Amino acid sequence: MKQLKPNLAENTAVVAPNPIAKKSAAALASEEAENIAKHFSSYLKPQLAWSPQLKQQVYRLRYQVYCEELHFEEINHDHIEQDEFDLRAIHCFIRHLSSDTLAGTLRLITTRNEDELLPMEKFCPDAITDEKIRPRNFLPHQICELSRLAVPLAFRKRQVDQFTGGATGAINEQAFSTQELRFFPYIAICLYMSAVAMCYKTRRVHIFVMMEPRLARSLNFVGIKFTQIGEPIEYHGKRAPFYIDAREVRKTLSTGYRKLLSMIEKELFR
Repeated sequence: MKQLKPNLAENTAVVAPNPIAKKSAAALASEEAENIAKHFSSYLKPQLAWSPQLKQQVYRLRYQVYCEELHFEEINHDHIEQDEFDLRAIHCFIRHLSSDTLAGTLRLITTRNEDELLPMEKFCPDAITDEKIRPRNFLPHQICELSRLAVPLAFRKRQVDQFTGGATGAINEQAFSTQELRFFPYIAICLYMSAVAMCYKTRRVHIFVMMEPRLARSLNFVGIKFTQIGEPIEYHGKRAPFYIDAREVRKTLSTGYRKLLSMIEKELFR
C-alpha cells in the first residue's frame, strides 16, 4: 500500500475508501510521525517568543504571510502584523535551524476576566451555534483561542501560494535537502501541538479556533479531534468555529504523534 500522510498544504483530509483502509493509513502516518520525532530536532526547533526581539520576528513573519502573500491584512511601513490581542497572547514558532529562519508561527490568546473577549467573540459573535460550548461557559483563565497560524512561502509549493488555511504540507523541493523535505509537512501539525503543549503548561484546557473545516479534518486524521460548533462563515475565506479540550488530545493521538508531542514539550520548556 502506498504510504499516506496528512497534506495540510492542500487543506484536505486523507480520504480512505473504507474504515479498514483508513485505519491502515492512520497507522502508517503514526509510524512516520515516530520516525520524524527521532530526528525532528536536527532540522526544526519549536520555541516560545518571550522576548521583545523574538516577538518582532514573529510579527514580521506574520506580515510576510498575511499582508504580502495572502493579502488578508493591509500593508504598512513598519512591515509587522500586530493587533490588540498580541498583548495577551503566547507566541510559538518553528525555527529552521540550518537557515536560522522562522518556518511558521501560531499564537494562543488568553483572557483574564469576562471583559476580555476572544477574537471570535468580538468579530464573529454569531458564529457559534452550539450553546453548550461557548467561551463564556468556562472560567476566563481556562479558555484560549488559537490564531494567526502562518507558514512562509519558502516552505510551500508555488501552486498553493494563496490558500487560506495558512498551513503547510508541501514545499519548494529545490531549496532544501532530501532529508529536510521529510520534516516540512509536519510544521503546521507541530505548531498545533506546540499550542496544545502551551495549554497544558498554562492549564488553559478549553481551546477555540476559527479555521477551514478541511483543515480540521486533516488535524482529526492525526488525532487532534476538533469539534465544529457552528456553520462556516466568510472570515478570511470560509471558516467555522471549532473547539477541543486539551486534556483529551494526548488520549486521541497515536503512539507516533504522542512521541512527537512529548519531544515538542521538551523543546519548548527546556
